[in-house]
Amino acid sequence: MATIVSTLFIALDGVAEVDPAWHFPYFDERMGAGVGSDYEDVDVLVLGRVTYDSFAGAWPERETAGGEDAGFAAQLGDVRKLVATRGDADLGWRNAERTADVVAAVRALRDDADLGTVLVAGSLSVVRQLLDAGLLDELRLYVHPVAAGSGERLWGDGPVRPLRLVSSEAYPTGVLRLVYAPSELPGTAGYDDAKEHLPAS
Repeated sequence: MATIVSTLFIALDGVAEVDPAWHFPYFDERMGAGVGSDYEDVDVLVLGRVTYDSFAGAWPERETAGGEDAGFAAQLGDVRKLVATRGDADLGWRNAERTADVVAAVRALRDDADLGTVLVAGSLSVVRQLLDAGLLDELRLYVHPVAAGSGERLWGDGPVRPLRLVSSEAYPTGVLRLVYAPSELPGTAGYDDAKEHLPAS
């Protein structure tokens, strides 16, 4: 059974629609290493159409250019890519295939005993669908020390979503890499239960 993992850059106010103006000033060697580790041993990369178009519009050219990011660009080109789209236009990047039902497709990937890690990069709408379907095993958040103020947020109105902290790492820039897994509330409680844990006067 494959592990379904999401990775997102996110601001303190929950905005995960990345603006280069607040994202790249915090992208240092430590974040680069973290991102690199996210993509290690990935069997399938799942992308929403907007994220795919962003990737496909940049990484093939970077691979061809042969610069310092060419190795990572080649890695992205070589991996199998599943694109959530209802359109039929040519995707134009090697190893890319489309699906009109990303939930069903990811469920099939999760049940494939020959796969290890399936990574959802960005793609907020896909992440939300997989959370609703109970298919996301791990949520990796790079929390930037900034309030973006505007942009699409990861969390909107909806049910309570308890999460369990799997690991945390603080970068010198103030970015936190927080890894969560879906969980359950630790129990039921009210103020009468909580007041027992307040400091004695």
